[in-house]
Amino acid sequence: RYFMDWKNDVDSYFTIDATEGTIATNELLDRESTAQYNFSIIASKVSNPLLTSKVNVIINVLDVNEFPPEISVPYETSVCENAKPGQVIQTITAADKDLSPAGQRFSFKLSSEASNKPNFTVHDYRNNTAGIVTRRNGYSRRQQELYFLPVVIEDSSYPVQSSTNTLTIRVCRCDSDGTIQSCNVEAIFLPVGLSTGALIAILLCIVILLVIVVLYVALRRQKKKDTLMTSKEDIRDNVIHYDDEGGGEEDTQAFDIGALRNPKVIEDNKIRRDIKPDTLRFTRHRPPAEDNTDIRDFINQRLQENDVDPSAPPYDSLATYAYEGNGSVAESLSSIDSLTTEADQDYDYLSDWGPRFKILADMFGEESYNPDKVT
Repeated sequence: RYFMDWKNDVDSYFTIDATEGTIATNELLDRESTAQYNFSIIASKVSNPLLTSKVNVIINVLDVNEFPPEISVPYETSVCENAKPGQVIQTITAADKDLSPAGQRFSFKLSSEASNKPNFTVHDYRNNTAGIVTRRNGYSRRQQELYFLPVVIEDSSYPVQSSTNTLTIRVCRCDSDGTIQSCNVEAIFLPVGLSTGALIAILLCIVILLVIVVLYVALRRQKKKDTLMTSKEDIRDNVIHYDDEGGGEEDTQAFDIGALRNPKVIEDNKIRRDIKPDTLRFTRHRPPAEDNTDIRDFINQRLQENDVDPSAPPYDSLATYAYEGNGSVAESLSSIDSLTTEADQDYDYLSDWGPRFKILADMFGEESYNPDKVT
């Protein structure tokens, strides 16, 4: 019987028939990754398995031409505008991923669609190199700046493999000796007489003009928007607009709200009430209050005096008087109608108000006040 000596993972690529001793592959082999395999085969006697022998087996993987040749490195090819026919502008070489045997050669030629174009051709030097040769007299950057040349490369192994590689050829400005001077984008404008500085200046001017136009349009739109908003805010009826902001109820410098409550005051009194008048303060003679004088008449009298007095503070507010005690048994408790001395007051009516006012009646009545009698 035949057995494989399983010592490493390499043995998994092959298998052996136990009876015939035939070695076969278990997986696909790749010469580019592993070119040689080394393992052991053990043979034992059927009648006596203890009788064995071992032999080393070396398997070499033969190369198969499976990869096409390609251009070895990417080339940056250029041609002068004043080039003559037959000039070699680039020399190219090829490379193959296969382990090529000694003496393998590569051939170079133009593709069928490019062979009819009278721009460039390929000259095979028969030493695994080729030259790119011009076929016309002069090239114009204005007409065409880039040329694409497809080159077909074949190898000499079996089966023959080939690939098409495209070279990019750029038209450049050169001096009389063929030295390249410029191949960039600005080269198109240089024959007109424009230098790099001139091109930069022109671009800056264009950018500045665009910025000015954008700013002008933005300002026009903003101004138009502000005008529309102002016109909408100003369309109102019977509303007085102030730029200052009031301070609430304690603000005495804001708008006189009394003008809205009593418009007749403005018609009767045209004197400005927002500043203190220069005229002397009018002397007001207050007639003494008579007995049983109605407090409402007294308030109205004081109200008229304040309305006609330009020096009555506050100068920008409305003096508001309220009437209290309406419907009350005690009527008004205001001290406005009080007399100058307590002797002139008559408090006998306090005794008619009931037991709640008994203490006040005893204190201010005709009878003398005795604290011992107060309970």
